[in-house]
This record gives sequence, structure tokens and C-alpha cells, in this order.
Amino acid sequence: MGNVLTRKGRPSRVTEQDRIVLQLKQQRDKLRQYQKKLTLQLETERLLAKQLLKDGKKERAVLLLKKKRYQDQLLDKTETQISNIERMVQDLEFAQIEIRVLDGLKVGNDCLKKMHEILSIEEVERIMEETQEAIDYQKQIDDILAGSLNQEDEEAVLAELEAITQGDDVPLPEVPTEPLPDVPRAEKEKVKKDGEMLAA
Repeated sequence: MGNVLTRKGRPSRVTEQDRIVLQLKQQRDKLRQYQKKLTLQLETERLLAKQLLKDGKKERAVLLLKKKRYQDQLLDKTETQISNIERMVQDLEFAQIEIRVLDGLKVGNDCLKKMHEILSIEEVERIMEETQEAIDYQKQIDDILAGSLNQEDEEAVLAELEAITQGDDVPLPEVPTEPLPDVPRAEKEKVKKDGEMLAA
């Protein structure tokens, strides 16, 4: 954007637009100085014309007032030029702000595009599905650990309990037909003592 190199070889932060804005402000200040000078001159000439009339020099007073009238028009033009310069300065400064905003939006847009390349819609949907499955699975584990069963589970448990109490479809282990092995006498006495101690 019109950067120039400084003496140390680094690019200057002053842009071409900054230089133009500075020149416009300097021109505005010069016009204001001219306006102030012209206003003082007009006031002096008005007082001088008044004095000439008192002295009976009407023709010179008229001539001076004609000059004053022309300077009044110059003063009006100067005011218009100052307003135009101020408007242009504001427009340029706002345009610079807009450029910075657009540059920021461009950088943000490029960053979003790169992120979208990393994560496609399909990838996001897959991750969301996996996450939901993991959440559902964890909820099932939590429900089981908490002992909360749904209505269907409760009915299945009651049906199983009914089957156990009636002896239907409940496979019972077979009773062994072989005799129990002999336990040595010392071991029998130890078991007997342990049983007595537990009973006490």
C-alpha cells in the first residue's frame, strides 16, 4: 500500500493514504489561518469605512465597502473549501478503517476455510454419531449400576422369579451319586472346633 523504506531498511508504517490525510489537514489549517486573517481585515476595513463616512469621504468609504464585499465572498468560499477538506479527511480515514475491517474478515475467512478442510461435514457427523453412541452406552451402564430397570426389564425379572418359584424351566444341578471322600480325623476335629467357635 505504498510503504517506503526508512533509513534502517525497515518498511515505514506510514501509508500513502496517511500522507494524503496529513497534507489535507495541513491545507485545512492554512485555510483556517487565511480565514482568520481575512476576518480581522474585514473588521478593520468596516471600521475604516465608518471613519471615512464621519470624515465626509463617502466615495472612498463606498470603494472600501465594495472591496469588503468581495472579501466577504472569498470568506464564504474559504469556509466551503474547509468543509470539503474536512469531509474528504473523514472519508479517507473511514475508508482506511473499512480496509482494515475487510483485511480482518479476509484473514478470518481464510482461517475458517482451512478449518473446514480439516473437518469435513461427514467427519463431524461421524464424530457426533460416535459421541452419541458412547453417551447412550454410558447411560446403559449407569442405569445398570444404579439398579434402575425399565418396565420391560422389570417384567422379565418378575417372569424369571415366577419360573424359579414354580420350578419350571429352571435347570438344577445334578446330585452327586458318588460317596464323599474320607476326611482325616485331625481335620474333622479342626472343622468341628471352627464350627463351635463360629457358633459361639
